[in-house]
Amino acid sequence: MPRPDTDTDTDTKADTKAGNDTAVDGSAVNVPTRTLVHALVREDGTVDAGELYTVAGLLGMTDQQVRLCVKRLVAEGRFTHEGRGRKAVLRAVADATGALAPDAAHVRLAYRQDHGLAPWDGVWHLFAFAVPESERAARDALRDALLHLGAAPLQGGLYVCAHPIEPLVEARAEHLGIAASLTCLTSTDLRVGGVAAAPALAASLWPLDEIAARHDTLAAFARSCLDRLDRAEPLASAERLSLAVRLAATFSYAMTPDPLLPAELLPRAWPGTRARHLMATCWTALANHPAPEGGTPLPRLFALYEDLET
Repeated sequence: MPRPDTDTDTDTKADTKAGNDTAVDGSAVNVPTRTLVHALVREDGTVDAGELYTVAGLLGMTDQQVRLCVKRLVAEGRFTHEGRGRKAVLRAVADATGALAPDAAHVRLAYRQDHGLAPWDGVWHLFAFAVPESERAARDALRDALLHLGAAPLQGGLYVCAHPIEPLVEARAEHLGIAASLTCLTSTDLRVGGVAAAPALAASLWPLDEIAARHDTLAAFARSCLDRLDRAEPLASAERLSLAVRLAATFSYAMTPDPLLPAELLPRAWPGTRARHLMATCWTALANHPAPEGGTPLPRLFALYEDLET
């Protein structure tokens, strides 16, 4: 359950479509093939290709979709590929910027905040950079990294975040070769256009309504999954697996744009807290749901993100 698949989805329709899956509440839930790949990353950073093809087949994905997705992930430098066909092994590449770790940390921070274990210290973290047009690609990559890490633009080349993401931003700038153009500073006295109250600033800087709507979608889907699990008829292996992967995909949909603002900056009764609790409850219920006799056991999905609420 990442921000399990947080990178921008640039795959083709063939690569992102997982059969004709429809959520149990009737709404469509798209499961990108790369979400499934990330779901099957084990604690040692590897993915067993045989398991990947088997699970993809149960979800209605074709072998061609899987091959295309793996080829793209390798070309992007996210995984290496050893062996051939179903006997191959994919290995996640952890680059100097920590490609996987920030996502795990993002999810863990969400649950820590939900439990009141990570109160805000009142410090805003600001990042400024002026990169010439000749290095536009690096400039755009740094901007995307800041947005991915939950920062919001204040004005041209100036971003703000409620969390201490300096080490990750500096590592990204160093990796891009523009570290000398980056300035980092902190402030407890931030005013934008005369607005100084922290909650009002947050509401003006981040699209809270859009983020809340995504969490409402996650909560509705998690409730529908729990309703299905409460029914007397058992789940077939394929249905159980499909629910688990689609739940993870919906969680990713909700978490990807969420800057995880501290409770001190959010409206009361923030839907993200409720949605994540329902997600964890549903995930545990699915994991503990017995497989039918002779059925396929549920793979250990998203092993890097287990026990998030403990």
